[in-house]
Amino acid sequence: MALKSTVFKADLQVSDMDRHYYQSHALTIAQHPSETDDRMMVRVLAFALNADEALVFGKGISSDDEPDLWRKELTGEVDLWIEIGQPDEQRIRRAAGRAKRVIVYSYSGRSAEVWWKKTAAAVARTKNVSVIDIAPATVEALAALTQRTMQIQFMVQDGQAQVISGDAIVPIELTTLA
Repeated sequence: MALKSTVFKADLQVSDMDRHYYQSHALTIAQHPSETDDRMMVRVLAFALNADEALVFGKGISSDDEPDLWRKELTGEVDLWIEIGQPDEQRIRRAAGRAKRVIVYSYSGRSAEVWWKKTAAAVARTKNVSVIDIAPATVEALAALTQRTMQIQFMVQDGQAQVISGDAIVPIELTTLA
């Protein structure tokens, strides 16, 4: 018998002063049985960093033809394709061919460094792919916030981001690799 996804609810309030975007989002997040809290919270962070009314979660880990998050235009054309983790070169090239812009958020510390050394040359050949690494301490702190029902505030000002949930304040450490 197949295990079912665990459903999480998040009330995400985004105050992005750099993009002049201020909005609340009621998110329903399905966590695949093989998905860690780290990865799920990185998906929530990626949503917050790119928040938009048209941004939606994809089918998740079990889908090869959809990203973790994406934003489509009214014509059906993919405007933004977001991958979480360490996608292989073929998946990155396919995403770059299907979307105007692709962002990969890597987050696994040392294994992300090894992945990047192997993948950097392929990413350099694409014009529309960005790779952003999330510091392990940030991922660990975000995973500690995981609850079935979450109240999360995400704030950005002058390029500095932080997540606030309850009494916890998590500064977001990002490194742009490409």
